[in-house]
Amino acid sequence: MATMATDPWLTIVGIGEDGPNGLSSASRDALRSAEIVIGSARHLAVVGPTDAECITWPVPFADGIEKLLALRGRPVVMLASGDPFWFGAGSVVTQHLNAGAWVALPAPSVFSLAAARLGWPIESTLCIGLHAAPFTRLRPHLANHARAIVLLRNGDAVSELAQYLVSQGFGASVVHVLEALGGPRERVRQSTAAEIDFSDIAHPVAVGLVFEGDGFALPGVSGLPDTLFEHDGQITKRQVRALTMSSLAPVAGEHLWDIGAGSGSIGIEWLLAHPACQATAIEADPDREKRIRGNAERLGVDRLKVVEGRAPEALVGLEKPDAVFIGGGLSNELLEALWERLELGCRVVANAVTLESEALLIAWHAGVGGSLTKVNLAEAMPLGSKRGWQSAYPVVQWSVVR
Repeated sequence: MATMATDPWLTIVGIGEDGPNGLSSASRDALRSAEIVIGSARHLAVVGPTDAECITWPVPFADGIEKLLALRGRPVVMLASGDPFWFGAGSVVTQHLNAGAWVALPAPSVFSLAAARLGWPIESTLCIGLHAAPFTRLRPHLANHARAIVLLRNGDAVSELAQYLVSQGFGASVVHVLEALGGPRERVRQSTAAEIDFSDIAHPVAVGLVFEGDGFALPGVSGLPDTLFEHDGQITKRQVRALTMSSLAPVAGEHLWDIGAGSGSIGIEWLLAHPACQATAIEADPDREKRIRGNAERLGVDRLKVVEGRAPEALVGLEKPDAVFIGGGLSNELLEALWERLELGCRVVANAVTLESEALLIAWHAGVGGSLTKVNLAEAMPLGSKRGWQSAYPVVQWSVVR
C-alpha cells in the first residue's frame, strides 16, 4: 500500500566512492538541511561527519523499509550507491511511496564508471546486478565477443563467477576486475576466467567481461536443442516447440501459462524471448516440477514461476495470462474452464498426439474457430547399411484467440 504524502520529505542521494567531493550542489544542500541521514555503514562513512542524526540501514535490506517509512514527514536523506534506480535501492523504496513523496539525485552509476574506464559503449554492453542473483542469469548472454558489466556482492564472488564461466566452456573470457571505482582506492586489473587468482579484491567490486570460449551459445530463436533440458520424455520436441512458440508469439511484458509443463521448455523459451516476459508453469508431477525449476535456473530464467498442481484447480488465484499453452492434461473440462476464465484477446495453443485429444481439438475448432494444423516430422535414421525416414507421432496443433 502506498504511503500518502503531499510534499517531498525524502531525498534519495546517490553517492560514489569519491564521497562529498563528487556530489552535486543539490545533493550537498540536501545533506546540509537533512534532519536525518540513513544509509549503509559504508555510505555513512564516505559522507563523513554531519549535523544530522545518522541511522545505519539494517541487514537484510528489507528490514529498513519500515524504519524509513516511520520517519515520514521529517527531512530525510537516504544514501544509495551511484544511480539508485539502476540495480539500486531506489525502486525498492519508492514502490512504498506516492510519486510526490521523494526527490532523487543520482550520481554516476558503477556501470557508467566501468564503461568509461574500459572504453566500452554502454548502450551495447549488458549491464546486470548479481549481488543476490545466481550467476546462471548470464547464461542467455554467453557468446563469443559479447561484453558485460556485472555488479557483485564482494571480492570472493569474482572467483566464483570465474569458475561458473569455466564450467560453461567460457574459461577464456577476459575478466576486468574493477574495485572502488571513482574513489581513492580505485584499482583495475585483468585476467582470464580460467587463470584468475586475485585474493585481495576490495569491495565494492564490478567486473567487465568479454566472453570467449568453446561453450554452447544459446541461439536467439526458438527451438533450443532438447539436450539442454532435463526431462523424462515429457517434452515438446525441438521442431514442434519452434512451431508452438511461433503460434504463442511472445511479446515483451506478456504473461504465459504453460499448463502440463513437463520439462518447462515452453515456459523457458517464452522467458528467453524477452527479459520483460513472464511465465507460470503448472505441473502436477512433483519430480517434473523439480526438473522445471532446475532447467529454468540453469538456462538463466529463474524468474519462471512454478506451480505444483493440476489444472484447472491449480489456476485459481494466478495472475491472468496473455497466452496459454496446453502441453499436458488436455481435457474438455480444462478447455471449458479456460474459456470461462480467460479474458478476451488471450491466445491459446494446444498440442495433441493421441486420437482422443486430436478429436477434442477438432471439436473445439469447429465450435469456436482458430486454426488447426497437423505436423508430420521424420528424421533420417540408419536402416541396415543405408538410411531411411523414421517418422515421429504426428502432432495436431490448435491455435485460437479467446
